[in-house]
Amino acid sequence: MASSPDLSDRAVLVTGSSSGIGRTTAVAFGREQARVAITYRSNEKGAAETADRVREAGGDAFVVRYDMTDRDSIDAAVGAVIDRWGTVDVLVNNALPSGVGPTPWAELADGEWERTVHGVQDGVFHTVRAAIPAMREAGWGRVVTISSLSAEDGTAGMAAYAVAKAGLHGLTGVLADEFGEDGVLSNVVMPGMVLTEKNMERPEEVHEAVAERTPSGRISTPEDVANLVVFLGSEANGNINGAVIPVSGGM
Repeated sequence: MASSPDLSDRAVLVTGSSSGIGRTTAVAFGREQARVAITYRSNEKGAAETADRVREAGGDAFVVRYDMTDRDSIDAAVGAVIDRWGTVDVLVNNALPSGVGPTPWAELADGEWERTVHGVQDGVFHTVRAAIPAMREAGWGRVVTISSLSAEDGTAGMAAYAVAKAGLHGLTGVLADEFGEDGVLSNVVMPGMVLTEKNMERPEEVHEAVAERTPSGRISTPEDVANLVVFLGSEANGNINGAVIPVSGGM
């Protein structure tokens, strides 16, 4: 087993990488000299900024539009990576459909449940389906899916989101079982609250309350998540397959 990530020239696709955890993860792959495809649905400017940061970190990058609720967009994005770099070595499923957010159970609008659950689960399924043949042909690949602590512990107001993410745990177990022998390892990273740009806008008392409940005494940063994703997506991960790994400080 390799003792370092050894990602030089690996082709990495990070969905939803125009900001937040996706951006930090893309840059972390760039520091390992990977070639990183940056995707966006509507924030093209943010995606371009991420690509610049990847290049500054030492990697290569290009930007491609990706809408996980549109099968043609998924196939086109994965196809663009393969056309440019010949393969997809690492797939990081990080994107979410638009409009996903907290909604109390009694206030879920007609169609919101279906839109969230199917948007997340179908989008990841079809993205993996598009990318995994190239990994199997190469005899090496890594699939890392970003979930949420809500998938196991539940969070008030996040019924559809929690169920959508929990389904990805089951999908990952199937991928691990079916494609592990082909050299394709699939895992889930399960963050709790993370200090992304959006969460940094929440009141300080919210941060303090979460930190007080966290055994490690602090809230995770995007870098905490990205470092684990890079490890799981690299040569250093020799045989971790089908795991669900929390990044939550012990919560």
